[in-house]
Amino acid sequence: MVTRYDVASVRGLYTGLSGGWTYLNAHDVPQIPEKVIAGVSRAFRTSALVADQDTPSGTHSAAPQPGCLEGQYYIDSARTAVADLVGATADRVVLGANLPVLYQALARAIAPLLRANSSVVLSKLDPPELYSAFTEVDAQVRWAQPDLGTGEMPAFQFADLVDGSTRLVSLAAGHELLGTVAPVEEIIDTVNTRSRAWTLVDISATAGYRPVDIDALGADILGVDLGKLGGPQVAALVFRDTRMFKRIDALSPGRHGAAKLETPVSTGLAGGVSPLIDHFAALGGEAAGRGSRRRRLIASMQLLEPYLNGLRDDLYQFLGTLPAVHILGVTGEAAAGAKEDRLPRLSFAVNGVPAETVHQRLFDNRLVTTLAPSTPLLSEMGADEIGGAVTVALAPFNTACDVEHLTRVVASLA
Repeated sequence: MVTRYDVASVRGLYTGLSGGWTYLNAHDVPQIPEKVIAGVSRAFRTSALVADQDTPSGTHSAAPQPGCLEGQYYIDSARTAVADLVGATADRVVLGANLPVLYQALARAIAPLLRANSSVVLSKLDPPELYSAFTEVDAQVRWAQPDLGTGEMPAFQFADLVDGSTRLVSLAAGHELLGTVAPVEEIIDTVNTRSRAWTLVDISATAGYRPVDIDALGADILGVDLGKLGGPQVAALVFRDTRMFKRIDALSPGRHGAAKLETPVSTGLAGGVSPLIDHFAALGGEAAGRGSRRRRLIASMQLLEPYLNGLRDDLYQFLGTLPAVHILGVTGEAAAGAKEDRLPRLSFAVNGVPAETVHQRLFDNRLVTTLAPSTPLLSEMGADEIGGAVTVALAPFNTACDVEHLTRVVASLA
């Protein structure tokens, strides 16, 4: 018997879908699962209460100390949930309000490593608000450049960029607007061969579509913005090994371990992190089986990935067959060598039709997309010359009917 992804049941996990709109903006404003809404609401109500002194259960992993507030347990359960997401342990997780703040904290902590005779390698595919933290350090900055035809990150260039002076390599696993996927494992292999640099990988764009395993990926530090997965506005860094904290302690005395990097997080918002991971673990329903949350999460994502890959293929094929539609990184001779491994999201333009007009026509037909921002990368890829672009990103609740509806409306313009 073939196990199938039950999208009808999954749609029932999102109460916001009952309004008749088709949401295709998962990259920008993802829909929030009902479990997360309930979890945050409960956490805001109870965070200031004294914790129950009885034997703990559920996410409470240790006996409460006298006077301990419930809010601390929401923080602890958030660390455990992020660890389950990436296959780590809670003592390797650092929480923060957002990724730029955590990246800045990391840059300050490792600053003694970054001298004028050392180097860091950053990616022009990444948002400036992320890599800016490492452009201000006292070290040579080297840039990994994307292919302007496909929007992909070529791995071969890291053999020239990384050497014995390199202390940090930072990149994103996927591009939130183009849907391209970086060859992270190949890049990390190159980095490890040529240097002792730490690798920092932002998985925010990919974690909602496919399983993540920090050990299999080989990265030293993973960054994830949980808000981009439909969760609360909380972010996290996950370290490969707790011994890395000792290295940071030696570089920058003061607070120890994760506390050196952690920034204040609302306990109310932290209460929505564990329900978010519970939600992803439940996407497979009974087909995901039983066992630990990590086990159920992997099973659910293994069902979700091929389902969304099928919708992705339809999305690219249906829009790509419209003569007037230009998909950034896919359409045209410059993109002839584009890889098929992409996320179920893309940015497109309609020749002769301003992006604002396309966006408005879609909205008039109750299709929620976004106008692609005018980033340096998209501009260099020609988005501004063709009147801007519209970004579409699929979520676990989207269906083939959504893709067909989008195609019909775009065809009316093309």
